[in-house]
Amino acid sequence: MHRLLIVAAMLAAPVTLHAQALQCAVPGEVPRVRPDLPSREQPRRVVLIGSYTLAISWSPQFCRSGAGDRPTSRFQCGEDNRFGFTLHGLWPDGVEKQWPQYCRPAQIVPARVIRAHLCATPSAQLQQHEWAKHGTCMAGYTPARYFARSTALYRRLRFPDMDALSRRSLTAGGLASAIAARNPGLAPEMMRITADRQGWLDEVWICLSKDFRYRRCPVHQGGLAPNADLRIWRGRR
Repeated sequence: MHRLLIVAAMLAAPVTLHAQALQCAVPGEVPRVRPDLPSREQPRRVVLIGSYTLAISWSPQFCRSGAGDRPTSRFQCGEDNRFGFTLHGLWPDGVEKQWPQYCRPAQIVPARVIRAHLCATPSAQLQQHEWAKHGTCMAGYTPARYFARSTALYRRLRFPDMDALSRRSLTAGGLASAIAARNPGLAPEMMRITADRQGWLDEVWICLSKDFRYRRCPVHQGGLAPNADLRIWRGRR
């Protein structure tokens, strides 16, 4: 099958500038997706939006985990592609602790939209999930507008040298400070770092205001304590 090669950041490019898609080859045909629907465990919930969270995932750790072995993860974790941080999603938060989700029926995300954003969110089914669970709660948004917004926020981020950080003693606060140093207006307290039970970096959650500006994260946002030890899996990027 003919493949369109999209180089989001050439292999020789400095990791300090692009710890996102290091090499991304988008197929001519994207995988079909199935509807993502609310359930008893994840019910429809409509509450006012008070802020947003931009969630980015550390791909080497994802591909190392059991989740990386799923058929839907083949594009992200296969031999043809190499990723650093990927876009998990843009999540509306509530005014208080509860957040909106599955606010209205979700159409299937068009293939052209999925294709356009696969080098940011490298799973077609995850894109469908993010639109159904989170995007439908943003008034006036279509799938195209939702992913354009979230991908633009993700693409403007710059990251430190993750390879160098992975080789030294590090805390969650140390990683947040290193990311903040690369991004004007972003401070460590505007991020939450998450990890698995063994302390390996999982995700970075960036807290945003209603107008998508960086803001201090609320106390209930979760994540590791700033002084918690953190490890970064290099693996295959």
